[in-house]
Amino acid sequence: MGEITLPNDWAARHYQRPMFQFVFDEDGNIVEGARAVEVWHRRCGKDSASLQLMSIASQRRIGTYWTMLPTLVQARRVIWDGIDKQGRRMIDQAFPKELRASVNNSEMKIEFKNGSIWQCVGSDNYDALVGTNPVGVVFSEYSIADPRAWDFIRPILAENDGFAVFIYTPRGKNHGHTLYEMAKNNPKWHSSLLTIEDTYRDDGTHVITQEMYQDEIDAGMDPQLALQEFYCSFDAGLFGAYYTDAMAKAKLGEFPWNPSKPVHTSWDLGLRDATAIWFFQETVPGGPINVINYLEENNVPLTSWYKRIHELPYTYGTHAAPHDIKKRDPDYGVRSIDTAAEFGVYFEEAPNVHLKTGIDVTKNFLPRLQFDKVNAGRGWDCLTNYRREYNNKLQVFMDRPSHDWASHGADAMRYAALTFGEGFHSGALDTFSIIPSHGAPRRIMRQNHG
Repeated sequence: MGEITLPNDWAARHYQRPMFQFVFDEDGNIVEGARAVEVWHRRCGKDSASLQLMSIASQRRIGTYWTMLPTLVQARRVIWDGIDKQGRRMIDQAFPKELRASVNNSEMKIEFKNGSIWQCVGSDNYDALVGTNPVGVVFSEYSIADPRAWDFIRPILAENDGFAVFIYTPRGKNHGHTLYEMAKNNPKWHSSLLTIEDTYRDDGTHVITQEMYQDEIDAGMDPQLALQEFYCSFDAGLFGAYYTDAMAKAKLGEFPWNPSKPVHTSWDLGLRDATAIWFFQETVPGGPINVINYLEENNVPLTSWYKRIHELPYTYGTHAAPHDIKKRDPDYGVRSIDTAAEFGVYFEEAPNVHLKTGIDVTKNFLPRLQFDKVNAGRGWDCLTNYRREYNNKLQVFMDRPSHDWASHGADAMRYAALTFGEGFHSGALDTFSIIPSHGAPRRIMRQNHG
């Protein structure tokens, strides 16, 4: 094998170099525990630069490296099957074939002759990666990824002195904004925010010119979206989000459990993926509703969830569930509603309405809610990131939700709005008997108040 130089047939532009200089020291070794947040505008070479970084790292320290996209589907489309401007596969350009020992297309994984492994993964499936030990992770498009993936990975990297790089364009003031603000004020982290005014080629020409920027707007691009994409504005909001206006009226703060009041729940039951559960308490009849807790987890049997909620100290009122709760549970061969009842969870079936109607009802319901930041913060993130699916080929938003990490919590909230909100079972929070959490299970029927 002849001599190979990394990066392979690629040179970092001036604005990309600080990221490399932070992750690698003057001798080219990986800096232990490096953390970097790179907020860069669209079409300035984020994925190309991060792949070169991974290529170098894989040959400097033997270990496992991940490039994580929001979803596995995106990881394959954008990175594994991605083609650069010169018509080359991105992975072939970044990872020369001479360095490889094997390639696994189905797992999107390359094993190198030195023993290192690089793999494309998705934040939507991070829990399937349990047991692995990455020493370097790039979170591409982190602003629309599941933020819990970082919570899962960070203790691994802390233990093995691995590095993490987050590289993305803003999507409103969500977890991407929170991370950038933290990094900007943390001397142990590197951060950058690059607009089209900051990025130019070595010959001095801008990567994206003002004329190109204006052409996008003249061709129909929303000016606020253009500011987000090309000027990295966090103020534009998450385009395509369903609940931006409604969540602006909801509250996020300290709203703890009140032991003197019943707790009501709403569920999105995951038979093959995540189950999400909201926990509510009404303050006064017709007044604000406190959201005191939110639980979500993948691949947990529903029977385990039924047991788990009775381990909490709450006294329960209504348990709301989707209209298909009467379908048969594939694990038990009986209806899910009957299985739940065997474990002392008696569900109220949410009305079966069109999805758009449910979303509209939820928009009216959300302003009444007060979310506990500590215990329901994850759920808040789900609601603020719940958005319409985007068609990359047509560059338009579709008239249906994106089924991603945010959708489970949003679905569970929609069932709450349909069950507890105005227009559907109005006053339902007051019309159910209480189920003792630690007492013998008993059937709860709707009370007739005449």
